[in-house]
Amino acid sequence: MGEGVVVVGYDDVWPVMFAEVGARLRQELGDTALRIDHIGSTSVPGLDAKPIVDIQISVASFEPLDAFRVPIERAGFVHRPENPERTKRYFREQLGARRTHVHVRRAGSFSEQFALLFREYLRAHPDQAQKYADLKHRLAKEFSAPDQRSDYVEAKTPFIWQTIHHADDWAQATGWEPPASDC
Repeated sequence: MGEGVVVVGYDDVWPVMFAEVGARLRQELGDTALRIDHIGSTSVPGLDAKPIVDIQISVASFEPLDAFRVPIERAGFVHRPENPERTKRYFREQLGARRTHVHVRRAGSFSEQFALLFREYLRAHPDQAQKYADLKHRLAKEFSAPDQRSDYVEAKTPFIWQTIHHADDWAQATGWEPPASDC
């Protein structure tokens, strides 16, 4: 069944890992990828996280699937069509490779913008990032069994929505726009 949730201290190697994988994905995808971004907790300097690099690839459309599926698979990832989230297409590392999640989302969609705004808000507000880290450590202890990963994710949800509410206020006050693609 695997291990339970493990949250570790921030590691300076995470952005390096993203850069290497992102460059490989960019080479394979070319202009099919409108953006390739490092998202999730490993993309926020100083934020403790599960040691899993999350990558978001923005595409114009989910169809045809092979336009991005084939290049992502060539880059070393496995398509997970059973993923229930309909606003993305999901890929994971090959067996034995370092844990990496690849989320393909439609450019300009709510889910794409959500991930970018959440990241940028935490980068700009280290106090909020620290609160998030504290919560993750507490929840990792509370939901330590391998079969409790989804409970851990669900328990973070109220904090994430509260943070995105503050992030939206911040975005409105500052005129925030997503920065240039990371790769």
